[in-house]
Amino acid sequence: MTWGLQTLKTWAQAVKRDVVALWIAARNRRTPWIARLIAGIVAAYALSPVDLIPDFIPIIGYLDDLIIVPLGIALVVRTIPAELMAEFRAEALERSGRPTSWIAAGAVIIVWLVVIAALVSWIFPKLR
Repeated sequence: MTWGLQTLKTWAQAVKRDVVALWIAARNRRTPWIARLIAGIVAAYALSPVDLIPDFIPIIGYLDDLIIVPLGIALVVRTIPAELMAEFRAEALERSGRPTSWIAAGAVIIVWLVVIAALVSWIFPKLR
């Protein structure tokens, strides 16, 4: 199997569509509760304007976009009935804009602030 430019574009479009479909699935009462929970987490993370691992960090900065998000999508898709997922995908294609998860962005920012505070509290006592 060759991974040409067109194949990669098609794959990226499918991932984008599925993220929006998961966002829709997480809000739909017909989705099983465990799938709603996981779909909400995956969609919130993928739609967050802030990454847990910033993209400017070489190689690992893109791991979430290339590995974590697609694996999360695959997990959720397995827990949602196929006909329901097809409906969510169709609705995702009809939507013109991509939603943004500011709550997930806030959560990522809090994680980074906690990490920074832990590092500062660990480093400063050693400098005395």
